[in-house]
Amino acid sequence: MADPQHVLGERVRQALAAAFGEPAAQADPLIRPSSFADYQANVALSLAKRLGRPPLQVAMDLVRHLEAADVCEQVEVSGPGFVNLTLRDSWLADQVTALLRNERLGIDLTTQPEVVVVDYSGPNVAKEMHVGHLRTTIVGDAVVRVLECLGHRVIRQNHIGDWGTPFGMLIEHLIDVGEDEAAAQLSVGELNRFYQQARGKFDSDPAFAERARQRVLALQRGEPGTLRLWRLLVENSARYFHSVYRRLGVLLVDGDIRGESFYNPMLPDIAATLEHAGIAAISEGALCAFPPGFQGRDGQPVPLIIRKQDGGYGYAATDLAAARFRASELGATRIVYVVGASQALHFGMVLAVARQAGWLNSVVAEHAAIGSVLGTDGKMLRTRSGRPVKLVELLDDAVERASKLLAERDLDEATRNETAHMVGIGAVKYADLSVARDRDYVFDPDRMVAFDGNTGPYLQYATTRIRSIFRRAQLPLNQAEGPIAIGDPSERALALATLGFGSCVHQVAGTLEPHRLCAYLYDLATAFTAFYERCPVLGADDEPTRQSRLALAALTARILTRGLDLLGIQTPERM
Repeated sequence: MADPQHVLGERVRQALAAAFGEPAAQADPLIRPSSFADYQANVALSLAKRLGRPPLQVAMDLVRHLEAADVCEQVEVSGPGFVNLTLRDSWLADQVTALLRNERLGIDLTTQPEVVVVDYSGPNVAKEMHVGHLRTTIVGDAVVRVLECLGHRVIRQNHIGDWGTPFGMLIEHLIDVGEDEAAAQLSVGELNRFYQQARGKFDSDPAFAERARQRVLALQRGEPGTLRLWRLLVENSARYFHSVYRRLGVLLVDGDIRGESFYNPMLPDIAATLEHAGIAAISEGALCAFPPGFQGRDGQPVPLIIRKQDGGYGYAATDLAAARFRASELGATRIVYVVGASQALHFGMVLAVARQAGWLNSVVAEHAAIGSVLGTDGKMLRTRSGRPVKLVELLDDAVERASKLLAERDLDEATRNETAHMVGIGAVKYADLSVARDRDYVFDPDRMVAFDGNTGPYLQYATTRIRSIFRRAQLPLNQAEGPIAIGDPSERALALATLGFGSCVHQVAGTLEPHRLCAYLYDLATAFTAFYERCPVLGADDEPTRQSRLALAALTARILTRGLDLLGIQTPERM
């Protein structure tokens, strides 16, 4: 099978070479879906100025040299120089039939596999995961799934906050309450209460505060007893993190954790190397780097603080150590930071300094910025008390809402509970992933679990509707073989939509924008709904048509299921 946009693009390039010479063939043919035909080539408008000819004349010459009769039923020029391209039904049917029989559904493996480090999620030890962690976790997970699908070697990195001065008070509070009680609180998700109790004592009890400060020094010295208690905090917090990850269905496991503590021994060398290279210098008692291009409102260079006045190291030093380690030790050719958009300046400066130091030679490092989750008031989503919404509570609420919607369905209790989990979690994930990752969005729990519109349940329901067709036909979905023929316009529209899956997945891998896959899947499901309403499948007029429509429905279900899986969303058998 072939992607029509790719095929048409190649034919247009050949025509450009024949009409205007090889340099013209290097131009982007600008093949786009069109409301006037299947596709439109807009290259004549972009080439006209370079060729010194009117766009309409360029388009006419292009069409005269275009050899696409085997692919296109009709080619015509419209407007100021658009080339409208309508595919032959027979060619389209052949490509869709081939796609049906393609195990990878048209997703070609990359010809240039990379080692990609993806940094995502990043919760803090002894603090509960809240709604702010939702987007970095599930966007990062979708990016990982897509990259792995294309054959890249992906190294997941969960850069948790597991080091620093707060651990003095946390360890002392652990000693006060006892190890067993601390482990119980942390592992069941009572992290906020544990942290707040420690903070309260630190602020109100001078003796406790002094103990905490001494404990920090012991931790920094590597005192064995203190390290053992620190590990207890980290391990029990990680146990809680992974209970949330399992609930969300994300790929992160214990082995993916590489927290701030891992890089702590490297920080003195980071500072010394940057200072020796003249990239960092002492400024007002702190060691700072001033990467070019970063200025404040006053026009003065903005400092990136590597080592503070008191000799301590901050996030910049840790992130620089991580960048160097990922490039030199993990062998990354691409590093992706799935981190909040508010950190754009920080990561811009960190990566600029890392490049100055030569640590990212031949490495593409990029910040996949993540927007915020807002409440209906347009402000950061919080509880009525003003605290961030706990992620577990948000997930519980979504599953409960899905369960209520499924209450009247003909499902046994076990199936209903399992389906409610898939639908509720899928609704939360899709609502997030369907928005451009760098944009804020309003969290609307009622809307996201709806079975109509651009929602996760709508896409899940489309797959279950197709499965119900095959149950009635008493035919396994994977045994629909076609061949697929094109008759009704809705059949044609659905067939055409299926051919865009592979190119969409590759686009997501390049842009790190899962919302593009959401948009594609929604359009595919919408095309299937139109097909389902217009074209009887089991009640088709003849057996070849019945087999063709079964095959087209099966292909749609497979693409929807695979596409949702790339987003980390499960598809139930029944809804």
